[in-house]
Amino acid sequence: MPTYEYYCEANGKSIDVIHSMQTELTSWGELCEVAEVDCGETPKDAPIMRQLSAIASLVPKGGKGPRGGSGGGCCGGG
Repeated sequence: MPTYEYYCEANGKSIDVIHSMQTELTSWGELCEVAEVDCGETPKDAPIMRQLSAIASLVPKGGKGPRGGSGGGCCGGG
């Protein structure tokens, strides 16, 4: 399952969570429940935004090598 980073403007906090691609989190309360953390003083209905995760952008679609290829090229490989 992919890792997602969410940001809450109400408290300025970001939290990374792992969940399925079908899951859509929209509030601080939902995020805290998935992350298994306390909501603190922030209202549970405070909106959150999913951020672009650096980790997600590094994982290739093909799943092989840093660029999704299967080798070859000038460095050997196949």
